[in-house]
Amino acid sequence: MSKLDELLRELCPDGVEYKRFDEVCTLNARIGWQRLTKAEYMSKGDYLLITGTDFTETHEIDYSTCVYVTEERYKQDSKIQLKNGDILITKDGTLGKVAQVKGLEMPATLNGGVFVVRCKDGSLENRFILHYLLSNHFQSVVEQQKTGSTISHLTQTLFSRLMIPIPPLEIQREIVRILDNFTELTAELTAELTARKTQYNYYRDYLLSYKDNVKKYTIAELADTNIGLATSVTQHKRNSGVVLIHNSDIQPNKVVLKSIEYVSEEFAEKNKKKVLRKGDIITVHTGDVGTSAVIDDAFDGAIGFTTITTRIRDRKEITPEYLCHYLNSHQCKRDIESMTISDRNNLNQKSYEKLTVPVPPLDVQNRIVNVLDNFEKICSDLNIGLPAEIEARQKQYEYYRDKLLTFAETGNTILSRAEQSRAEQSRAEQSRAEQSRAEH
Repeated sequence: MSKLDELLRELCPDGVEYKRFDEVCTLNARIGWQRLTKAEYMSKGDYLLITGTDFTETHEIDYSTCVYVTEERYKQDSKIQLKNGDILITKDGTLGKVAQVKGLEMPATLNGGVFVVRCKDGSLENRFILHYLLSNHFQSVVEQQKTGSTISHLTQTLFSRLMIPIPPLEIQREIVRILDNFTELTAELTAELTARKTQYNYYRDYLLSYKDNVKKYTIAELADTNIGLATSVTQHKRNSGVVLIHNSDIQPNKVVLKSIEYVSEEFAEKNKKKVLRKGDIITVHTGDVGTSAVIDDAFDGAIGFTTITTRIRDRKEITPEYLCHYLNSHQCKRDIESMTISDRNNLNQKSYEKLTVPVPPLDVQNRIVNVLDNFEKICSDLNIGLPAEIEARQKQYEYYRDKLLTFAETGNTILSRAEQSRAEQSRAEQSRAEQSRAEH
């Protein structure tokens, strides 16, 4: 029998009590008329302002991204003056993002889009509240709130309808210990992946930097370019037709659709020059300018939307994969930035065509592409390496979190013995993997 089983049977043999969320917790945010405008944000100061954009993927606060406000604004509402341990949740815009305040070293307050959640009577551990707000049960409520609304909000009324389990504090602490083990390991793996990506960027830029003996060509000399179409919303069709690829779908060296939109085949036929073919390079020209990906079989026949398309004329001179890696390099990004100095978020077609690209022999290009592709796989392929391990650990965390936060009314064990065994085995495997990485 696990420690958690023993605690459950000893401390709540008749089941776990549930209470209304607002019965045991307060939710406070900046009152509407007190909201700050961006004109009031300061780059330096003695009083931090925390917003949902400062939340990290590990559910903490990135204080380096915070802005500052005046003492008057900080003192305006004592209920949202923050302290270490506070749980925060976004209530407007991007709903349901959760973070805990840790390592706070100066006075801090909130803007209007975030609730600070505090237990009223000491019956709930802060970390238990955090894991509850991250649970599928709560996040499904958040998703329902988004449906059918152009502007989404989480309200105190919504929280008044939610029920939260209130097991004894000793049980809460044991649940938090188990779940934090998963999140800590995921955070360590994520930090390692970040370091690997930094290495990848370094070696990419090193391999793509040349001395004067490599000939350079402009994009216009190497390829034909096109600006992607700009359709009206009425021309979009859902679930049929030709896929649209947006600026926001383009990541370095790959296309990842954030939302699937289409145009009719008839419309695409009328805009043949905008239709993408395998080997074309598609580039962001508004936003994260210069970010590029090569079109593969999955998007052959798609159509670019507010993007630049590059089609190489002679692949015996330069390969699409090599050119794409170069376009994503820091050197190329610096060249682009110098071209877009008057409008940093826009790269026009004529400027893009003037970019110069070093073109070594094909065998050198292929070797560089092979090295960078293999390195990038380790950093980004969800089927291998660290990304796969991180995804697996995250799924484990979510599974056990939702198991541990679902209490049977009769007080039955939360996890079966087999599940407990798997969890312990997983933690042991993770420890061995960490030790192996440290040795290498």
